[in-house]
Formats: sequence, C-alpha cells, structure tokens
Amino acid sequence: MKPRALRPGDTIAFVSPASPIASEKLGFATELLQGEGYKVRLMPHALEQADYLAGSDEQRAKDLQDAFDDPSVDAIYCTRGGYGCARLFPYLDLDRIASSGKLFLGFSDITTLHIALNRRGMPTLHAPMGITLSTPREEWVRRSFTGALRGDVAIPPEATRAQTIVGGTAEGVVVGGCMCLVCDTIGTPDEIETEGAILLLEDVDEAPHRVDAMLTHLLNSGLAQKASGFLIGEMTRTDEKIDEGIGGRSWREIVRDRLAPLGKPLVTD
Repeated sequence: MKPRALRPGDTIAFVSPASPIASEKLGFATELLQGEGYKVRLMPHALEQADYLAGSDEQRAKDLQDAFDDPSVDAIYCTRGGYGCARLFPYLDLDRIASSGKLFLGFSDITTLHIALNRRGMPTLHAPMGITLSTPREEWVRRSFTGALRGDVAIPPEATRAQTIVGGTAEGVVVGGCMCLVCDTIGTPDEIETEGAILLLEDVDEAPHRVDAMLTHLLNSGLAQKASGFLIGEMTRTDEKIDEGIGGRSWREIVRDRLAPLGKPLVTD
C-alpha cells in the first residue's frame, strides 16, 4: 500500500490534532501549497484553542476523521504538533482511516498517529508542518516537502548529509519519529513495531539524561534490539540543557554509547 501522489487541483485539509496554532502561522504553508496548484481547506476546528489543546478531544478527532472520510479531500496536513494526539484514540476509527489511501503529513506529537496507522498497514509521511514552515528554512526543505507530495522522495543533493556512526547495510520499513512519543507507545495496544524495521528517532528540548533514559527504555524493552538499523535525526537544543551541576555529555555521545554496541547500521543528523 502506498498513498496516492498528489496532482494539481487536489485538496489538502489542514487539521490540528494536538496543540493550537494562530492563523498567521499558516500563511506560508498555505501560499506554498496553493502555489503548487493545490486547494487548501481549513477544517472547522483547526484554529480552536482550549488551553494547550486545539479544541476539545471530540472536536479535534472529528476534524481528523471527517477529513479522511471526505472523498473530496486528497491529503491531510497537520498544522503543528505539541501535545494531544494520544487523547484522540477513543474517538477515531483508525482502521477506516488506514484504508483511505490518503497522504497524512506531520511530525512531533503527530508521531503517535503515525505509529498507530503504520501498525495498520498505512504508510505516512513525516513532514514539516504549518508551524515549521512559518519560520525561515533552507530551500531544500521546501523542495523536499513539495517533491514528496508528488511522490518524489529523493533527497535534494544540497541537503545535510548524515554522519555514519556504525557502518553497514540495513533494509526495512522506516518507523518511529519523536522519541518521547515512541516511548509513550510502549505497553499500549498501539506499541511501535520495530521487528526488522529501520528505527527513526528525534526529539526537542530534552535534557541529555532524558535522551539517555529514553534510549535505555527502548533497550530495556527489547525494541531497539529488534530493529535492523537506526536513523537519528537531531536532539534539538539538548546540548544546551547540560546541567553543569551534575555534568553531562552531548546527545551524539549518548546515542553512540547506547546504540552503537548493538552493531547495527547507525547514522545521526
């Protein structure tokens, strides 16, 4: 199963299944997508705010389910992450969503939905969201994003190249995403499946010891050992959180310490 690539004239629905976003933060993404020939539809509750959530659980889930159920919608694009996706499960028909064949895009807290849908056989796309594109990004980020919508997932030649920590060859379905959300699935009915997979991990604003703790949790659960290889994105702003009172190491050293002994292909950045 693969989602259908988009064509000019297709409709992309904007949903906010996690934290709220201001309308002005969606300007660049809207213009970019419309400039590629797509129609953009803001779902009814996409700009709602209820404290740290984009509306009630029922409102956010309804927008998401309705977008997948609507035959006139071709892709579902998350405006931002933050927090809240796991609260939607009681209100969603995940099996029906997974059978839609539609593109689903987002990352960060959206990882929770990616994993649940991937378990049901639905491929999804980790992609820059509306809030991500509201601040300046390198040109290759935009080109990579718009190319992927058309089904072209080639990495632009000027993109940052990964750093090899453990060499080798690995093959498998890519699973994972934001590491704290990956760990949150452990022990739930929608626990991440890593058997023979390439495990993708990244996170933001976590202290070094928390990166260590989450990698250790993946090892202690046995999930890390089942993977065929590891893609580590970036632990954004982690090194800035080293506590001089207790000492610490860079996140890259921690990744090497916890995962390299498995002897499986491992790259960072």
